[in-house]
Amino acid sequence: MLLSITDLQYSFAAAHSQPVFSKLSMEASQGEFISLVGASGCGKSTLFKIIAGLLEPASGNIRISGLPSLNAASRLGKIGYMPQQDLLLPWRTVLDNCLLPWELKRDCSKEDAVQQIRGLLHRFGLAGTEAAYPQELSGGMRQRVALLRTLAAGNDLLLLDEPFGALDAITKRELHRWLLELWGGLGKTVLFITHDLEEALLLSDRIYLMTGGSCERLQEMTVDLPRPRHYQLNYQPQFIALREELERRLHESINH
Repeated sequence: MLLSITDLQYSFAAAHSQPVFSKLSMEASQGEFISLVGASGCGKSTLFKIIAGLLEPASGNIRISGLPSLNAASRLGKIGYMPQQDLLLPWRTVLDNCLLPWELKRDCSKEDAVQQIRGLLHRFGLAGTEAAYPQELSGGMRQRVALLRTLAAGNDLLLLDEPFGALDAITKRELHRWLLELWGGLGKTVLFITHDLEEALLLSDRIYLMTGGSCERLQEMTVDLPRPRHYQLNYQPQFIALREELERRLHESINH
């Protein structure tokens, strides 16, 4: 098991504040694509920050690749994390933005890092953009660069927090198609936050429903759809039935 979380609890610093969540448990295997859905404010982004080592939980256990992670500092830099905003540095070119993980780790020569990034740029449909600045790119291209930079860190677990949430419907659909085509060869484990139920079903192997507060275990839904996937699935009876089931579960969890 690549990631295992047991009885996690987190509260904001304010005195007597209610826990954002408690008794939260979940797991992810190598190579899985797992989406987290739930109402705004239920703690999805907070959970990602805890997993990434940016926040310290009040209690609970986190295991990475079977080994206990005793504190937040021990997870920093070991998990790829892409927040909602692309956070590309406007004064750095695409290539230099993508070199940031290498600058922090320096685990190979710069020449090797540049060669690897050039290969990823080609694979991501971004060949020829190496010298461009973020403001010269479309929103969809910026998100591809941000995802490439996350991948370039070389971590097995990637946390993607609504990476396509700010994009228009047409661009989002193009990026879904691109990600579905690319995903099979990456071999990474992904946790993916989204409010878009069709996006969750199209991309995921499993979906966790987050409600916040106290939950013995997150509700879980298996997406039993064949891969490779494509947008025509959206109109097939099996997909429609899964969407209705997910919407019903989400509605019940919010109004429980």
